[in-house]
Amino acid sequence: MLEVEIVGPLPPLLPAAEIERLADLAAASAGVAQAHLAIQFVDAAEIARLNGAHRSKDGPTDVLSFPIDGADLDVAGARELGDVVICPEQTSDLREAVVHGVLHLVGMDHESDAGEMLALQAELLRW
Repeated sequence: MLEVEIVGPLPPLLPAAEIERLADLAAASAGVAQAHLAIQFVDAAEIARLNGAHRSKDGPTDVLSFPIDGADLDVAGARELGDVVICPEQTSDLREAVVHGVLHLVGMDHESDAGEMLALQAELLRW
């Protein structure tokens, strides 16, 4: 079972159950059934700070993912996938940001693949 820890205030119109469902769907698409991840909602100033500190890019962005070595197991035997940080002010589709962030945690990268990640993301969002 995927354990999703939600940090920070929930954005309007996106209930916790929907965040968990989307995260589970994205993780399951990579064959990950047992894992823990955190999804945090932050303001533009905080995501800009993180973007600068971790990607050396100025300004805010919509979503950042911070994967943890998926080969490590916690005491319950579940993988620790990492953290997704989302700035609701910077995204037009929060559902897409959740799926996008989790797909990065499971190892996908739209900057180096041939379009597979974004195609899968679109397919998952149709579900």
